[in-house]
Amino acid sequence: MRNPVTMSRDHLRPAERPADGPGAPHSSADAPYLELLARDASAEAYEQPVLMARAEGRPAARIAALEHAKLLALRVRSELEGRRRREAELSALFETAHDLAGLRDLDAVLQAIVQRARSLLGTDVAYLSLNDPARGDTYMRVTEGSVAARFQQLRLGMGEGLGGLVAQTARPYVTEDYFHDDRFQHTLAIDSGVRDEGLVAILGVPLMLGPHVIGVLYAADRRARVFEREQIALLGSFAALAAAAFDTANLLTETRAALAGLERANEIIRDRSAVIERASEVHDRLAELVLRGGGVHDVAAAVSQVLDGTVEFAETIAAPADALEASRAGGHAVRHGSDWIAAVAAGGELLGALVLHGHPGLDPVDQRTLERAAMVTSLLLLARRSAAEAEQRVRGELLDDLLDARDRDPRLLRERAARLDANLDATHVVLAARLDGPAADADEEAAARRRLWSAASHLAATRHGLAAARDGGTVLLLPLGPGETAADVARRTARQLGTAVHQPVTVGASAPVTDLAAHTDTVTAAYAEGRRCLDALRLLGRAGDGAAAEDFGFLGLLLAGERDVGGFVERTIGAITSYDARRGTELLRTIEAYFACGMSPARTKDALHVHVNTVAQRLERVGRLLGADWQTPARALEIQLALRLHRLSVPEQH
Repeated sequence: MRNPVTMSRDHLRPAERPADGPGAPHSSADAPYLELLARDASAEAYEQPVLMARAEGRPAARIAALEHAKLLALRVRSELEGRRRREAELSALFETAHDLAGLRDLDAVLQAIVQRARSLLGTDVAYLSLNDPARGDTYMRVTEGSVAARFQQLRLGMGEGLGGLVAQTARPYVTEDYFHDDRFQHTLAIDSGVRDEGLVAILGVPLMLGPHVIGVLYAADRRARVFEREQIALLGSFAALAAAAFDTANLLTETRAALAGLERANEIIRDRSAVIERASEVHDRLAELVLRGGGVHDVAAAVSQVLDGTVEFAETIAAPADALEASRAGGHAVRHGSDWIAAVAAGGELLGALVLHGHPGLDPVDQRTLERAAMVTSLLLLARRSAAEAEQRVRGELLDDLLDARDRDPRLLRERAARLDANLDATHVVLAARLDGPAADADEEAAARRRLWSAASHLAATRHGLAAARDGGTVLLLPLGPGETAADVARRTARQLGTAVHQPVTVGASAPVTDLAAHTDTVTAAYAEGRRCLDALRLLGRAGDGAAAEDFGFLGLLLAGERDVGGFVERTIGAITSYDARRGTELLRTIEAYFACGMSPARTKDALHVHVNTVAQRLERVGRLLGADWQTPARALEIQLALRLHRLSVPEQH
């Protein structure tokens, strides 16, 4: 074979011969290359015009022109090849999308995607793996060009090998030589499978559904190879189509299942048209109840008429626990003895149950009627709860303003309170409440605090008061009823809140306060007093109890915000001073001397210059007025302090 450099012009085809001379068909250096481009010649053919010109001793200018034309022609040829390649890629992607649009068999579509990816990238092997959430790994689903059985059955753990790393990180990875690439976690099973297949260069891209990786699409060669950026992007496009095919197949499966369910429902409807009409009537009646603002007991009454039985709404604590949980878990009414139980639930939370009494046998449609009534009941309860929560927030905001905002307009505060059926001009007590039960973790403690706030808000609404979450607990502003004391309100509130949240609630109360709209700082001071009483109860080991400063005897002087000395004296020895004032007796002077003489009647009679029987009679009267325990150490200490404070307040009488 002749060397191309020494080939004569006769060995070139007419289209390849360089044109020179006035009679030639082409008169420029571009002509031979245009002919080569026109017949899509190989890249090697573009060297021949230059070689021929040099062999024939053409001028340097002519050779330079041919060299320049060659470069331009090769650039054009490369661009044409790139466009043809992109056209083929787009055609393959279009065909794949067309297959996806007419999806009937998921495996067939995935096989076509892998085949086209292998063909366009020109690789020896292409394959696709899918993630297995149950086992936490990824497994081979489709292969093309594979010959090794062990490779076709590979399972890769997340992070193992190239594919496991792609599945774990949701990023494409490529290697020119897998076995010498230390970026990947090599395992014996994976390396053995790859070695059996003889793979060297591997490219893997993730199959994504939203933010989640569902598998990996690969292209691999049995020799070292560099994958270009365009090839990585192309494989990524096929991966996107594969993910869409998988998603579409799942949707079709779900749709078919739904259609099958609808067909079964239609059969029931056709068979039971008369019963369905009755169910429709129930639906209309329940809708009417909801629209006119009916309650849960109205729903129970309406269903009772339709089902010809007695239906009642039961709280969760009143319903059978096992049947209630079975109904909630299954979403259906369940039989319990001769009754039927339909759980009233929302978002996994049990709100109660509808109980149909005395119906051991229940038609399936009637069962669904009971279940529909339970759903309507849950909607009514949620609506009522939403309204209550909105009112709770408004009540809490008003109380927060009373506690924090010193410059609020009293008129506006009174108007806001009136809209909530509260009267800020009445006498109120400020109470600080806090949970005292153990909490397993922070989430449980937060949930318990929300329950406390909800229970306190409900209590405030029923008592025409206000409530707000504050300082890890709850603060309440409740009106003082006729004959009530702050201590009475504190104890009752602790009892009611503890019952509502099923754990101890400690409550400290302030002294009664008035004129709250005009003097909001009074509310702040009263809340501080209530918190001091709350802290005192917890320090004294009286968690779950309620008290006001008046309950702590002389300690109440330290806890009360106003240091009510006169109130303490009146509560402690007021019965004695009143008795002396009415009868003209000297009981107060007698007990002062009695304590001054070390509680000795003999020394007391000498100090008073009276007979010892007189002292005994007076002390007996004191016991009837103050109580039989008046000489116990604790009571005696309080009485002596009250006597001392009384002496300081009326010195002119001594």
